[in-house]
Amino acid sequence: MAIIPIILSGGAGTRLWPLSWGEHPKQFLSLVTERTMIQETLLRLKGLELGCPIISCGEGHRFMVAQQIGEVMGEVISTGSTTPTIILEPMAKNTAPAIAAACCAAMKQDKDAVVIVLPSDHVIADVEIFQNTIKTATVNAEKGYLVTFGIVPTFPATGYGYIKASGSETDGAFILEKFVEKPCLEKAQEYLASGEYAWNSGMFVFKAETFLKELKVYCPEMAELSIQAFEKAKVDADFIRLDKESFGKITGNSIDYAVMEKTAKGRVVKLNAGWNDVGSWSALYDISKKDENQNVIKGDNVIIMDTTSSYIRSGKRTIATIGLDNIVIVDNDDALLVAAKGKIQNVKNIAEIIKKRTE
Repeated sequence: MAIIPIILSGGAGTRLWPLSWGEHPKQFLSLVTERTMIQETLLRLKGLELGCPIISCGEGHRFMVAQQIGEVMGEVISTGSTTPTIILEPMAKNTAPAIAAACCAAMKQDKDAVVIVLPSDHVIADVEIFQNTIKTATVNAEKGYLVTFGIVPTFPATGYGYIKASGSETDGAFILEKFVEKPCLEKAQEYLASGEYAWNSGMFVFKAETFLKELKVYCPEMAELSIQAFEKAKVDADFIRLDKESFGKITGNSIDYAVMEKTAKGRVVKLNAGWNDVGSWSALYDISKKDENQNVIKGDNVIIMDTTSSYIRSGKRTIATIGLDNIVIVDNDDALLVAAKGKIQNVKNIAEIIKKRTE
């Protein structure tokens, strides 16, 4: 049975301002490799038996999605159509409605479709382990379970939500007991020590039909309107435009709140494959190759003296540093970010201020 990828590409990525911003969020940028993050999302599925990928995005990103996914489709899909299905969301309604509409599209390909739902902006270092975990999840999905990937924690992170798994391992999966919001440091340390908790990855494997049935149980109105939005959608060249009136009536919610926290069919498959959601410049620093002074230098226009443990990314202008430590500097055509690495999470506040100024 082919697995149909559903790639969610609706995020703004403002914590990676000034590069990730407006019409160019992080999934369309080459931040880690020469490929963009959305391309890497699809490429790491190469070698699996796949159906035609489905990408869900907003109107403003449709051409970037078509171009970037189109550039790698031939490398990933060996048989069948190499034209992706691109679903355009009329407005942002969070992940659950987007996934529901995409599941409708998947069932057009195969009524018994198993889908893998992937955010478009994650990094996974060990592709072989990742693919083996997908296979384990697929076994459970075919039995009617809704499977989420729980990332094996490597430190007491306070920036991630957690999943608690319980029971004994069966077919490589555990019972999904509960979701936990981002904890304080003390709680995160407890979670890490217990071995029962994993980071919430936002990745899922299930039969499209199973998900839609569970959504109808727990959020019937959302299910009805999401299906209606797909059934009334208009095909525009290579794009499927969801019906704006139907989709607009949906009260948006995440898949976690809408279904996964409520269903009795939830399962957790643990993943330890060098996962990172690249949610900040400091996270990008952590996974990047460093020089002898623990600096990460990107771009040709950087001159450093007596500088350590810093992330510096140049644009067209030359960046010169003297006597700095634990600093992030990112230059873009129209903005320059200079921040202490320990305060870099606050960059999203800068992005919000700029957005208000331009409204």
